[in-house]
Amino acid sequence: MSQQDEYTPPKVWTWDSESGGQFANINRPIAGPTHDKELPVGKHPLQLYSLGTPNGIKVTVMLEELLEKGFDGAEYDAWLINIGKGDQFSSGYVEINPNSKIPVMFDTTNQRRIFESASILFYLAEKFDSAFLPTDGKARTETMNWLFWQMGSAPYLGGGFGHFYAYAPYKMEYPINRFAMETKRQCDVLNRHLAENEYFAGDEYTIADMAIWPWYGALVKGQAYSAGEFLSVHEYEHVIRWADQIAKRPAVQRGRIVNRTFGEKQLAERHDASDFETKVVINKDG
Repeated sequence: MSQQDEYTPPKVWTWDSESGGQFANINRPIAGPTHDKELPVGKHPLQLYSLGTPNGIKVTVMLEELLEKGFDGAEYDAWLINIGKGDQFSSGYVEINPNSKIPVMFDTTNQRRIFESASILFYLAEKFDSAFLPTDGKARTETMNWLFWQMGSAPYLGGGFGHFYAYAPYKMEYPINRFAMETKRQCDVLNRHLAENEYFAGDEYTIADMAIWPWYGALVKGQAYSAGEFLSVHEYEHVIRWADQIAKRPAVQRGRIVNRTFGEKQLAERHDASDFETKVVINKDG
């Protein structure tokens, strides 16, 4: 490894808003709103405020799976939150998600806010008769094991590898190597498990699969950070099999494009099931 310029931390850290790379304009060391703006509210029981990133896709896939399963009470409005423009820092958004991250959901039937994607998945599963959450003790525990695994592991993939490989102001050998190693270790963890199991809880598709698929499914299919060749993702054949299997599900195909403003198929907002027939934008250059 070549020696790069060494950084000596100051005695007291101060914020330099110009040094944060591609997302410097939306990162800051304090919480709270930056401007006053109420959130829109639609006609359905569930109001989702999100963006079609991996964490957002988890929830729209779950909602579409619930509707596919016949739970009419899972009808939802999906409002676009443009994080590049700072929508997540509005007073209305911060009121229901003090962490100012996407996604967040508001249940109008009981006036509850639910933030953090895993919390939303778990909340929806419990609300709709344990849908996609096994009632069997062993399978339920295994589902929760992998759900929390994803929540703890994805920051290494997104905030670690993805940031330094794709978004940092310049390439740095040490952090790229460090997080590439961890990302490949995580993929090997998944690959070994899926060599012996159809899904993460065994033979049952659950919220654990919904949580892991948008992150690691995209990675092994070469769709994340343009890093497929760099990470030799073809090695993870069992993860690829699983990713392809999930991608064939109709609800997944719908959910993955909701609140999406990039890529080949885009549905910026979803307020009715018919929106998938009438409002999807096809971007052949995406």
